[in-house]
Amino acid sequence: MKKGNISIFVPFNGCPQKCSFCNQNTITGVQTQPTPDDVKSAVETALKRRGYEYEIAFFGGSFTAIDREYMLSLLDTAFEYVKDGRLKGIRISTRPDCIDREILELLKARGVTSIELGAQSMDDEVLKANMRGHTAEDVVNASKLIKEYGFELGLQMMTGLYLDTDEKTVSTAEKLIELKPATVRIYPTVVLKGTYLAELYEKEIYKPQNVDDAAELCTKLIPMFENAGIKIIRLGLHSSEDIKKNMVAGAFHPAFGEIVQSRFMLNRVLKHPPGSYEIFVNPKTVSKLKGNQKRNVYFLMEEGYNIKFTVTDKVAENDLKIVRR
Repeated sequence: MKKGNISIFVPFNGCPQKCSFCNQNTITGVQTQPTPDDVKSAVETALKRRGYEYEIAFFGGSFTAIDREYMLSLLDTAFEYVKDGRLKGIRISTRPDCIDREILELLKARGVTSIELGAQSMDDEVLKANMRGHTAEDVVNASKLIKEYGFELGLQMMTGLYLDTDEKTVSTAEKLIELKPATVRIYPTVVLKGTYLAELYEKEIYKPQNVDDAAELCTKLIPMFENAGIKIIRLGLHSSEDIKKNMVAGAFHPAFGEIVQSRFMLNRVLKHPPGSYEIFVNPKTVSKLKGNQKRNVYFLMEEGYNIKFTVTDKVAENDLKIVRR
């Protein structure tokens, strides 16, 4: 049976901070608050599709910081489906400083199975500069409590924040790995209209990452998490018309994950010195190797590589055979 999420977005409701990058309405594409009836409708619609094992997921904003009565009304509606077995569980996302034992008791009693924390960085200077309102220690403490109560822990991190560096981002990944989450999401920073980062960018105080820089950094981060047995469940923001319309700068691409995979391929070729090569590649991998709009092909030409591509199913998918000519 396939697994699926029924996603309910609760945008910017109750969050104690307006972070440097945050324009929650644009990120989620949602501006109105869901009601218990909305939750019921979403679940009933999803359950009509057979062959899936569903969890309900409350994302966007800071779920445990919203009005308590409102939060419980959403959870209680979802929990009715958990109790009778029609839903497998409930996932939520929230801030590290909005987790304590009282909250965890309430969540546990209402069928919540997984909690994702928006850590974003484990460098206090970066957190302060981006007005996160919490510290790296808050992330550690909340993560330990979540695991103590038996919830699955997910962590979210960002790359390219104001005052961040590649070295600090790698250090953040190392510190998140020490917390042993089950899952992680990696979000390169996107500068949106109406945010503090947009002001800094317009004043030329902040230089955001571009797609290529973020993709190259992710080729370092991904093996770190994979080698630790931590599942990466998202690379980059979901594409939406609101993001495309409101993006000022930053590392957004609707196929960012594919660009990262393409960068892995490019780096394998760059391990060889410039020259003439024949590269044997699987039909399912050739588009990754050549890159979006053949960007890898043109880059290699500029760097002094003369490449002949030979497509063959004798090479395994995601593998390359590189022969000097």
